Amino acid sequence: MTTLKERLHADVVGHMKDRNKVALTTVRNVLGEIETREKSGKTPIVLDDAQVTSLLQKEAAKRRDTARIYIEAGESERAAAEIAEAEIIEAYLPQALSKAEVEAIVDEVVVSLTANGSELTIRQLGAVMKPVTAKVAGRFDGRAVSEIVRSRITQ
Repeated sequence: MTTLKERLHADVVGHMKDRNKVALTTVRNVLGEIETREKSGKTPIVLDDAQVTSLLQKEAAKRRDTARIYIEAGESERAAAEIAEAEIIEAYLPQALSKAEVEAIVDEVVVSLTANGSELTIRQLGAVMKPVTAKVAGRFDGRAVSEIVRSRITQ
């Protein structure tokens, strides 16, 4: 199975062959951001898929924010270009989970943690969040996950 970064590199070649300049430029920019992140700091690192996914989410969000600013400024062409780039980046992100799916994951974790008969309190929020976050991993908003966990614990 290829990593997300390998898929991005392979898609650069595909976009070149297809002469898709927008996608080519967008993917190259994202790869440049990944390489910058890997080389920054005292020792170089290699980003794993979760870190690359997080970076892709931030890059897509940046483009959406920029598009919103362009729309407010009356620059619809520039906004459309930013939205097109955001959509290209979002194609590499894992399928987002629905709220119901996240609630089912949270319920499953809560049941497994309360299986020994102990009650969960707000102090055990971290104990619930850790396995839930591992399962959700960038496919749902973290703040919303935290609110769902809090509501399940305080019931």
